[in-house]
Amino acid sequence: MSERIANDEVGRLARAALLPSFDGATAPRWVLDELERGLGGVTLFALNGNVPGTRELAALTAELRSAGAPLVTIDEEGGDVTRLGGHKEGSPYPGNAALGAVDDVALTRRVYRSLGAELGAVGVNLNFAPSVDVNTAADNPVIGTRSFGADPELVARHAAAAVAGTQEAGVAACAKHFPGHGATVEDSHLGVPVVDADLELLDRRELVPFRAAIAAGTRAVMTAHLDLPGITAGVPATLSPAVITGLLREHLGYQGVIVTDALDMKGASGAIGIPEAAVRALIAGADLLCLGPREHHETLLAVLAAVEGAVASGRLPIERLADAAARTGALKDWLAGSAPAPVDRAVGLDAARRAVRITGALPAFPGAPLVVELAANGNIAVGPTPWGLSPWAADAVRAEGTPDEAGHVLERATGRGLVVVLRDAHRHAGQRALASALLAARPDAVLVDMGLPVWRPEGAVHVATYGAAQANARAAAEVLGLTN
Repeated sequence: MSERIANDEVGRLARAALLPSFDGATAPRWVLDELERGLGGVTLFALNGNVPGTRELAALTAELRSAGAPLVTIDEEGGDVTRLGGHKEGSPYPGNAALGAVDDVALTRRVYRSLGAELGAVGVNLNFAPSVDVNTAADNPVIGTRSFGADPELVARHAAAAVAGTQEAGVAACAKHFPGHGATVEDSHLGVPVVDADLELLDRRELVPFRAAIAAGTRAVMTAHLDLPGITAGVPATLSPAVITGLLREHLGYQGVIVTDALDMKGASGAIGIPEAAVRALIAGADLLCLGPREHHETLLAVLAAVEGAVASGRLPIERLADAAARTGALKDWLAGSAPAPVDRAVGLDAARRAVRITGALPAFPGAPLVVELAANGNIAVGPTPWGLSPWAADAVRAEGTPDEAGHVLERATGRGLVVVLRDAHRHAGQRALASALLAARPDAVLVDMGLPVWRPEGAVHVATYGAAQANARAAAEVLGLTN
């Protein structure tokens, strides 16, 4: 009997650390059953059909709460990474790059308070945001506009403001991606990026915003699946005691909840599988395990079996599971005492307008200009979110970004203005080639970059929005005279 009770306790503690996902806008029976057995919560994903609309999402979270879900999490950063209604038409809030360009911490706080209020209104209580990575690698394939900028102090002050604003709305913030994903040129969805930084460099660069977020009271911190050779010796940070326990708990003194980035990512589990990655993350000191968008009941059961086996073998102390459960329990208590805040969507457009930067003199278009949008694939974190100026253009065309398209575009733009819309052109040779060809023939063309404005052709009239959210697009359309 005592052995069965012990096994039940291990299963309960193991479930408390897990955040699986599921398909659809209603909770499957297995999710409700697992919640009754002590499951820590769930992570919602737009690509899983969890968010067809705010009304449906609110109904779904109510169903989950009725089954006892302590945590309902989502990845809603505003800007380019959006999971609420913005995944269909773009977010009404600009992302971090735009907020960093404005550099008004009160504005950042207001934006995140309103974003948190929208999440709270639909029943989400833990948001995997803000991204507080210092984006020092211009060619970073996964952070980019998700970062407030390349200056650690600027990122730090906005990290603190974002945490404060989110939690003033009664939603727990989660600063990510610890110890910092901004210096990478690889995507941890696809492999294990390397950050070649020792503790001294981390202390004056990557860790500065995390210190600020911790001082602001962030209720959670998310780990990154990257390798710091001098510290982790080839082990991804998510699975490294040297990072989670050593750097985050001991060096920075953080005592809140530590949650992993999705364990289905190749940077975490590509070589060992999700169940083993889960065990190693718990041993390293993680409290909550985000399993990933396609990791449902079968993965949950496999992870539970792996965790229970690790406890039985003595590899994973049950005290470590109890510690994790205590931290998530404290988070649940905090959420129970939190209060909602009002939604203020107007602040999103205000912020986007203030972020626009214009180089050169905008021409007065004699009529409706041709708007040509150059194709740019979003990264995996961003997903298939709509972007561009076509909703405000009387005539718009999408180009793939090859120089041989220039002739068709120029013919179509004969006798009128030309607006060329880019997105992170510094990362897309095709965009640069076509834009250069168009500028050579039409030096009066206006370039609009809706990513990071790293590439700026000399002499060109250039508009930078620092993001591709719906709010950024609206602000750009206004300065171009495309709106009433």
